[in-house]
Amino acid sequence: MITLPDTASPLYEKVKDYILANIGTGRWGKDRKLPSENELVASLGVSRMTVHRALRELTSAGFLIRLQGVGTFIAPPRPQSTLIEINNIAAEIVERGSRHRSEVLVLETIMPTKELALSFEFPKRVSIYHSVVVNFENDLPVQLEERFVNPSLIPDYDKQDFSKTATYDYLMQKTPVTEVEHIISAIPADAETARHLGIDVGACCLFLHLS
Repeated sequence: MITLPDTASPLYEKVKDYILANIGTGRWGKDRKLPSENELVASLGVSRMTVHRALRELTSAGFLIRLQGVGTFIAPPRPQSTLIEINNIAAEIVERGSRHRSEVLVLETIMPTKELALSFEFPKRVSIYHSVVVNFENDLPVQLEERFVNPSLIPDYDKQDFSKTATYDYLMQKTPVTEVEHIISAIPADAETARHLGIDVGACCLFLHLS
């Protein structure tokens, strides 16, 4: 029998994390058929109702495809889109009636790696700003945000107090953007991410890369 993480999360969320972790690590490849509900019930030691809810929610989120009379399959990777709406997580949290706060872990000037410099399309390597911020909802860490910023566009980025002003608000004020290229994927949390978000190492996280 597989032992699910001993956390305060509801059982169906633990089942979802188990499935997403298998997908994120590549243990379960694309188009793979999942074990049946009965098999998951037996291997995870939870009720069928719990498994059914986990599968239903992952299907609604687009991670799984359920075919009546055939089974449940890993959905193919979502294609990269050229457009995405820019959302302010601080505003979203407040709109839900919750309390938002942020904690600045890193705010520094660095020399980018060769790959990072290429992504900025710099003619030569120059220093950039780097920030890492944890966003909290009612004191629960919900997002680890890392940004690399071009100083020529936002020269005073490193002088801001992002525990009081959201990075989103400041950047939109300086260089309003409505569309970006993005990639969305599910990845297992590394040790640093897990520590900052208060989750288990290997727990599945939604990774959003914007450029």
